[in-house]
Amino acid sequence: MIYDLQKASMWKRISAWLFDMILLVILVVGVACLLSMALGYDGYVQRMNDCYTRVEEQYGVDLGISQEEFEKMSEEEARKYQEAYDALNADPEAVYVFNMIIRLTLVIASLSMLSGFLILEFVVPLLFKNGQTLGKKIFGVAVMRTDGVKVSVLQMFVRTFLGKYTIETMIPVLILTMIFFGTIGVVGIAILGLILLLQVIMMIATSTNSAIHDMLAGTVTVDYASQMIFDSADAMIEYKKQVHAQMASRQDY
Repeated sequence: MIYDLQKASMWKRISAWLFDMILLVILVVGVACLLSMALGYDGYVQRMNDCYTRVEEQYGVDLGISQEEFEKMSEEEARKYQEAYDALNADPEAVYVFNMIIRLTLVIASLSMLSGFLILEFVVPLLFKNGQTLGKKIFGVAVMRTDGVKVSVLQMFVRTFLGKYTIETMIPVLILTMIFFGTIGVVGIAILGLILLLQVIMMIATSTNSAIHDMLAGTVTVDYASQMIFDSADAMIEYKKQVHAQMASRQDY
């Protein structure tokens, strides 16, 4: 049972989240650029463009047209387009480069986001104590266990890695990447919708307005200025004993 819970107002939580997201995007983009250069991502993209250009020049078509433009083609133009598309898919180099681009995209996205989350949502809160990120520090928001005790290292790791990084970020990112490359369709959109719906329901239905990451870690977001956060479970129990003793001494018999 939470003792004297002081939930952080929604505007504070949103403000802190927006500030942290700006920092996260900056860090993730920076790491992604470094990984892209280290892994030669741009070189594979250029090789893929060269494969497209070679086939387009050979068949006299533009493989970058939209679905609407394709539907307006004559029968002869559509036939040439299909032949060019089949030739591209049969080109060993094009297939290899395309697969490498997909793999590198997933690797770069995964590692850059993991780095961002671990630094901003795990390391920084451990340094600030009370689960505070830079955004939470600025807007007076903290994170504690649901029983009012300081959040542990394990809980912060579960909250960050399993909740925020894996379920709330990487699963949607991977699905969006597969949708972009045409490897998944309606199923991916349905999964994204379910994750979003679950997040909204939990934020509305739970008494602590907790998101997925808080439910997984057993934590709650509170107002730092008014919330009493105990260093340990023993300290919390001792404080409750003192309060009960004071209340009992004031009762009239």
